[in-house]
Amino acid sequence: MSLHCHCKHKHPQISRETMENSQKDNAFGGSENASTGFVSAGDDNIIINPKFDDGLNNWSGRGCKIALHDSMGDGKILPASGKFFASATERTQSWNGIQQEITGRVQRKLVYEVTALVRIYGNNVTTADVRATLWVQAPDLREQYIGIANVQATDKDWAQLHGRFLLNGSPSKVVIYLEGPAPGTDILLSTLVVKHAAKSPPSTPPDTQNAAFGINIIENFNLFDGTKGWFPLGNCTLNVETGSPHIIPPMARDSLGLHEPLSGRYIRVTNRTQNWMGPAQMITDKLKLFLTYQVSAWVRIGSGSSGPQNVNVALGVDNQWVNGGQAEVADDRWHEIGGSFRIEKKPSKVMVYVQGPAPGVDLMLAGLQIFPVDRHERFKHLRRQTDKIRKRDVILKFSGLDSSSYLGTLVKVRQTQNDFPVGTCVNRTNIDNEDFVDFFVKHFNWAVFGNELKWYWTEAQQGNFNYKDADEMLALCQKNKIETRGHCIFWEVDGAVQQWVKSLNKNDLMTAVQNRLNGLLTRYKGKFKHYDVNNEMMHGSFYQDRLGKDIRANMFKTAHQLDSSPTLFVNDYHVEDGCDTRSCPEKYIQHILDLQEQGAPVGGIGIQGHIDSPVGPVVSSALDKLGILGLPIWFTELDVSSINEYVRADDLEVMMREAFAHPAVEGIMLWGFWELFMSRDNSHLVNAEGDINEAGKRYLAVREEWLTRSHGHVDEQGQYNFRGFHGTYNVEVVTLSKKKISKTFVVDEGDSPLVVSINL
Repeated sequence: MSLHCHCKHKHPQISRETMENSQKDNAFGGSENASTGFVSAGDDNIIINPKFDDGLNNWSGRGCKIALHDSMGDGKILPASGKFFASATERTQSWNGIQQEITGRVQRKLVYEVTALVRIYGNNVTTADVRATLWVQAPDLREQYIGIANVQATDKDWAQLHGRFLLNGSPSKVVIYLEGPAPGTDILLSTLVVKHAAKSPPSTPPDTQNAAFGINIIENFNLFDGTKGWFPLGNCTLNVETGSPHIIPPMARDSLGLHEPLSGRYIRVTNRTQNWMGPAQMITDKLKLFLTYQVSAWVRIGSGSSGPQNVNVALGVDNQWVNGGQAEVADDRWHEIGGSFRIEKKPSKVMVYVQGPAPGVDLMLAGLQIFPVDRHERFKHLRRQTDKIRKRDVILKFSGLDSSSYLGTLVKVRQTQNDFPVGTCVNRTNIDNEDFVDFFVKHFNWAVFGNELKWYWTEAQQGNFNYKDADEMLALCQKNKIETRGHCIFWEVDGAVQQWVKSLNKNDLMTAVQNRLNGLLTRYKGKFKHYDVNNEMMHGSFYQDRLGKDIRANMFKTAHQLDSSPTLFVNDYHVEDGCDTRSCPEKYIQHILDLQEQGAPVGGIGIQGHIDSPVGPVVSSALDKLGILGLPIWFTELDVSSINEYVRADDLEVMMREAFAHPAVEGIMLWGFWELFMSRDNSHLVNAEGDINEAGKRYLAVREEWLTRSHGHVDEQGQYNFRGFHGTYNVEVVTLSKKKISKTFVVDEGDSPLVVSINL
């Protein structure tokens, strides 16, 4: 079952060595539990003695001993196949395990597929995480740890571990090893296969031929037939009453255009004894795979609640929960709830239900809409919007010829760069791959570093600094005139704080925070255009809990004192998708106002944009709300995910066009683009070995559309008029006498036409 549900966004997790050693490079060459690829049987396994037929030859222990077995545990543990298996034993660290050096047998820029059969033994542990990791040493002795895959292994049976990796640079040494369980637990290995991965077959466009765009799939949503089609989930009671809004909620109205009014009837749910109890419907046969569904409803709660209540439109898709939208309902008014979802593998059963408030609190629901969205229809509206806010009229005024000569003069206008920032996340290891660098510098004009500026990277151990990675990446960006965002000075989420910082007392922590600010901001003074000052404050509170409420504003103030040139951003996730009440636009606005009230110079609003199944009106509704603060909004970490490249392309186009068409948005940063180097599976634009997929082609097509081209003849007034996107232009002029002149000019923002004088 592949679902497109809204789950908590995670940045890539750092492997053990990265947290402990500041010299380590990027740790996520492969995604966790990487999806099964297609192994070509003709490819040779580069592991020597993979099933231990030749004893332990070519194998060694990584900080521990290894042993050969034909059985273990009184004969209960036998090899999965073949005659033998090996164990990594007497392990005293979680990184101890069994390893094989594969230097010279792996080539750079090729994708390798890894399959292993593993289990655990001893120490009274029944289940543990076993990981396959690659240790790579470069000729300059720089070390890198690449997480390939992990699996929950047990002491009962062999489990298959499966993943992929790619080497960007030219290593002098490569070792593959297994690690993970707590010390004292043995890792057992029956076989290990590492082969060049065959290419996955390309996606085919999903069948949307009979898609009933805009048609509500909810039966009896207006409740003219009482509760027909509805049933109570749990032993609550459903009754139909009158007095709800007669208009469709705004986000749905934006998608549907004009629409008939609602009936004013609603379902009241009483006798609720559990949070999950509420009205439900089965919708299994009404859903089409790969279509994006918008969810919209009016909701309200009864009296008796002890504060705001979360209300959620949820879907039970077989055994998985999918979030269709969430709202915090705080008073006796009707609230709009809006969201979206998509299903990508055929389910046997789908139920939609509305849930959330505390037991004993009545829940009211009116006008629930679930309908497939025609995204391409909305693009027409967005193009018109874009034309208004991102373009300007231009008058090229020619002089130096008599009026009769102007008419035959040919003008060719070509925009060379759009001013609107579109950037990407890069990691240090990426820049060793010239194919990656080529795509990066050609198709992006901004960059953000995935990890290399984060505190856990620059000072993994107290007093041991690693700015080498960030320095090298910054040098590449400066050489190619690519602007950079500084991500991030602090990260407020507990799990992203390194252990030595967690162990400090209050005074020492305050000193460490000040040292971090001084060290980073003075070293890179004037180098970064933006900083995310304290990442994800809506979802974490590590520094605030330990240092008090003022610390957040003080981080902003101190950063501004140390370097006044960059714009200082707040940055958080799930702001734009209607699925997380902790970071809904209203709460984000309040958060920013609170910081500003304490004197924090907040200069920009970062919306990460790790989004599933985006729907334009839901996204633009959030942008409209945030836009009232008058601060620039950036999508700072945009990625979209679908197993189908065409659907992924549509998702990306939705987000790019919504951002570009909104006057408050001033830039888009993708959270990567290259397969195996992104925090989410099925979100890349370029496959690991450099092939541009459908999502990548769509990205390039949209960027190309945002470059103005125009040609024609000068009129008798000696003028040539066009309307073009803001940015840099080149104009070529050819007169009747075949004289050629070219000129470069910039179209900046402005309400009146820009006049450019050209003397012929």
